[in-house]
Amino acid sequence: MPRSTLLTCRQWAASVLLGAGLLSLASVPVNADMTGHGGIVRAVAVSPDGKRILTASFDYTARLWDFVDQVALAELDEHAGPVNAVAFALDGKRALTAGDDRVILVWDLDTGKPVRRLEGHDHKIVALAVSPDGRRAASAGWDRTVRIWDLETGSETLVIEHTTPVNAVAFTSGGTRVLSGGQDGAIRLWDAADGTAKGEFGRHDMGVTRLSVSPDGRLALNASIDETLSLWDVRAGKERLELVGHFGPVLAAAIAPDGGTAVSAGADGFIIHWDLVSGLPIHAFRAHEGRVWSLAFSPDGRFVVSAGADSVARVWHLATGDRIGISAPTASEPKPWLTSAHPGARLYRKCAGCHTLVADGPKRSGPHFEGLFGRRAGTVPGFRYSAAELPSLGP
Repeated sequence: MPRSTLLTCRQWAASVLLGAGLLSLASVPVNADMTGHGGIVRAVAVSPDGKRILTASFDYTARLWDFVDQVALAELDEHAGPVNAVAFALDGKRALTAGDDRVILVWDLDTGKPVRRLEGHDHKIVALAVSPDGRRAASAGWDRTVRIWDLETGSETLVIEHTTPVNAVAFTSGGTRVLSGGQDGAIRLWDAADGTAKGEFGRHDMGVTRLSVSPDGRLALNASIDETLSLWDVRAGKERLELVGHFGPVLAAAIAPDGGTAVSAGADGFIIHWDLVSGLPIHAFRAHEGRVWSLAFSPDGRFVVSAGADSVARVWHLATGDRIGISAPTASEPKPWLTSAHPGARLYRKCAGCHTLVADGPKRSGPHFEGLFGRRAGTVPGFRYSAAELPSLGP
């Protein structure tokens, strides 16, 4: 952000903070959805037993939730940047998270502590997958690589080079093959043992955003910025269907556990439930105000969990499209930038995604602005500043 814009945002924030009444607003309890993240929720996963949910957020954290009660069980807070991907290990007792800090963390979910760091990428990591036998993980990054990891030893066993940043990855064929989707729109198949190229499954007009493989490994569904999805027969290497129905980039896709249907979502905020035989939508419903970044099925296929740009995750009953949870206010933070006539208000909308105006507001990826003027840089209690920022701290 240009310095002039940043100053205007801060000046406007200060004028709001000094205004009467804003700092005394109390928080409103929220019982609906999975709320608590202070930024975009980029990824979601459901545990193999269906009892827990993992979410990854722009606020530098991942969170573990109870599926039934939709309450937070743990905050996984060890990343030094936005968290873009989550995955459960096969045993459900461990989980993997990865993000902009180029690190994959393996967590013990009983303690809520990381037990291993997997390092090797030299750009942000945006996707994770765990092999069907639970022994390996695959990661996709903007360093133009897919990397395979041994989850028992933490060692990197294979690096698969690409020509463009990689946005999506999935195991298929019982874990012997890996699919990758890149910003060039191509879906490629690789040998998971030696990285040999095994073919290319067509090419979208724009970048691939998500890959999902059916439980039997026969079908692969990919989503793209070009507003379409395509369904492929992995063994035959042939496209079965093109799915068209979204208005805007498709950012999320998941094949149901029975392999007969799938869900997709994207920039239009809608979830579409698809019949994978006919290629026709079964029904569609609005899931979030803004982009839907990720979708995950419950193991029985009855429910879908969505994650959105509105900082929440939601559970849906797929057959009816009903939202599971009691409606309640989703935010207590004052948002005067939406109505203020101050010249900095419009500019501040860009700042609001990373900062809150009050100390007890939602946790975000930037420190709060309360008491901003006169405060020494880098001194908000409890905020984890990155090492790169520390040398530049002022007096």
